[in-house]
Amino acid sequence: MSTTLWFLLIGVLMLARGLAATTIARSPFTSAIVYLAVGLLLGPTAFDVFDFDPLKQSGLLQVLTEIAVLISLFSAGVKMPVPFTLKRWNAPIRLAWVSMSITVLLVAAFSYYVLHMPLGVGILLGGILAPTDPVLATDVQVRHAGDRDQLRFMLTCEAGMNDGSAFPFVMLGLGMLGLHNLGAHSWHWAVFDVAWATGAAIAIGAAGGAGLAWIGWQLRGHEPKHDVMDDLVGLGLIGLVYGVSVLLDAWGFLAVFFAGVALRQTELILAGAPKDRHGLLEPDTAKSEAAAVSVTHEAPLTVSAESLVFKEHLERLSELTLVLLLGGMLSLDAWSWKSLATAAFLFLVARPLSVMAGLAGSHTALHVRCLTAWFGVRGIGSIYYLMFAIEHGLPAEHAQDLTQISLTVVMLSILIHGTSVKPLMDRFRPAA
Repeated sequence: MSTTLWFLLIGVLMLARGLAATTIARSPFTSAIVYLAVGLLLGPTAFDVFDFDPLKQSGLLQVLTEIAVLISLFSAGVKMPVPFTLKRWNAPIRLAWVSMSITVLLVAAFSYYVLHMPLGVGILLGGILAPTDPVLATDVQVRHAGDRDQLRFMLTCEAGMNDGSAFPFVMLGLGMLGLHNLGAHSWHWAVFDVAWATGAAIAIGAAGGAGLAWIGWQLRGHEPKHDVMDDLVGLGLIGLVYGVSVLLDAWGFLAVFFAGVALRQTELILAGAPKDRHGLLEPDTAKSEAAAVSVTHEAPLTVSAESLVFKEHLERLSELTLVLLLGGMLSLDAWSWKSLATAAFLFLVARPLSVMAGLAGSHTALHVRCLTAWFGVRGIGSIYYLMFAIEHGLPAEHAQDLTQISLTVVMLSILIHGTSVKPLMDRFRPAA
């Protein structure tokens, strides 16, 4: 398909999405389902107007998915409740590390015993499919900064963290296939890919976010006051934190999420925002102490709040483009018994078991656990890990199998979770 036709297609879809925002919000399906349907109709599954081969275009697709995930992770981070407490974050931390690890092991066992794949390929597939998605799961995530919904907080926070916590398993799978150095008895993997890469990522992200918050506050809150281009500064923070993390062999996805968390946490603390009845800092700047003592009775603007709208627009554009391309990647060949069996096992067995095991002993309500177990949306993050593995030399025969399985799982997740999210959330969760 020519560049001109691509412009026309993307333009029409963007116009339709913008003009039909209310209609889609009231419909029983999500916007991602619309994009996927268009991609399937125009792709090799139906009219074959265009096709996109992920094996041949893995480098380009890796970059596109990488950018989409980074923007989404940052947006998720700045919507997290303030202040950070281990008690409040206990459940999502369990989901992001314990439940995610159990999911990897279950998928690896299924791949080894049922699909008859090598163990390294099974662990790699588990690392690809285990993390939940921060891009396509917007309908079950925190809707705005200050959202008090526990389920949405858990799902958003889990997606923000497990895109980094899944990386060690991807590297373990590649190492077992001879594509990454694990060291004797996997010591190199445990020390550098797990401990160092995780800890350094959190530290880099927290330092970057807190540092930018302090600089922005100094520029805006003290004479002579300076204007700050929040959108550009926010993107700059993403690029800086991610780049430093990659240079230091830390997990950049995790760093960007915690940069967003630290940015908003620090800005609200510096603003002197009062606590509400839930013990959270009130994000309404009109009530902040900074506004009360200022000459204009207006609190200084914050990078996290002012840049969020722009980041969410980029998220929507990324979702449209990548889901459309997903439809162009799928053909009838992808509908194999391996793909369907893996999707069924992941959605109906691995995800529910891992969530219930990870949250065992927590104070999370049973109905919240059940909804969490169902809404394990897979999407752009899984495609990124798949492209990452292909770019790191995954053998062609394994690349073909994992591509068919992963793309089918993502497509089914968009369809199944996308059609069930609104009815279930409306039935069991409070209104916004």
